[in-house]
Amino acid sequence: MAAFGTVFMPEMSISWFDGEGWSTAERVASDSIQLHPGAHVLHYSSTCFEGLKAFRHQDGSIKIFRMDRNIARFAQSSELLSLPAIDPAQTEAMILDIVKHFAADVPEPPGSMYIRPTHFGTEPAIGKAAAPSLTSCQYILLSPVGDYFSGGDTTLRLLLDDTGMRCAPHMGMIKSGGNYASALNPILEAKKELQADQVLFCPGGDVQETGAANFLLIDGDEVITKALDESFLHGVTRDSILTIAKDLGMKVSERQLTVDELLERAAKPGCEAALSGTAAVLTPVGTLIHKGQEYKVGNGGVGETTVKLRQALNAIQWGQAEDKHGWLTSI
Repeated sequence: MAAFGTVFMPEMSISWFDGEGWSTAERVASDSIQLHPGAHVLHYSSTCFEGLKAFRHQDGSIKIFRMDRNIARFAQSSELLSLPAIDPAQTEAMILDIVKHFAADVPEPPGSMYIRPTHFGTEPAIGKAAAPSLTSCQYILLSPVGDYFSGGDTTLRLLLDDTGMRCAPHMGMIKSGGNYASALNPILEAKKELQADQVLFCPGGDVQETGAANFLLIDGDEVITKALDESFLHGVTRDSILTIAKDLGMKVSERQLTVDELLERAAKPGCEAALSGTAAVLTPVGTLIHKGQEYKVGNGGVGETTVKLRQALNAIQWGQAEDKHGWLTSI
């Protein structure tokens, strides 16, 4: 299988906002977008996106996981970026149409069809550095993906950065490309200098998130993670894992977690840590790096609870367990 997210279906669903209303969605070639070089998005980063998945069940049916939650966040990101408001019903119809069109290409588990809705400002106006784009475009791109863990489970090394932050605090709730770009250089430096896989941003000692995923600490039967505020992304996978943890009788604590408490708890033999996101679901963390020292999380290996939570979520996505929260949508 090619690198995750590098293979695309030949067509996508697209719609354009002309300043007054959205055009009827249509399927076009995935490489067919043309933009004026003065388009707002190219100069002022007026863009947001989503990431969700469709899964093939054993009976051949195709189910999309938590589409309503992703569309709601897509609408919120568009609003917070002052982009034209999307029509959630139209976006849902576009997703369903393009996934149904390529239903035969949805891989068997553990693979899936990754769905990437994207919205960006198109108005050619380079003088609008302090004003929004009045026109925009949204499209739904599909990418068949394999098992993120095909190389076997390995634990990640995280650099704890208590001086910088992933993005401007008021931008954290927005799933915008600019937030990922702003975290890229610190991540590359951490990889080069410390062989770290990611940076866990902890401004002022407040444990928040990495460059591309939410952070969860698992101490015995308790899951600890930062309480929701506007400074970081409200992950759909994060919410799903916390819900499943509660279903399994675990205690979920959404609160402030300091670097000092994190390192103290991580030293316990049974402690675990993980990153949550659409691509990897839960990726185990084995090592924390802080101020030149390395700290093992628990025994430094893949934690049993992390695996249990990931498998429980996969079982729902793959149709092997009851969907008692109504997370799956049939195409």
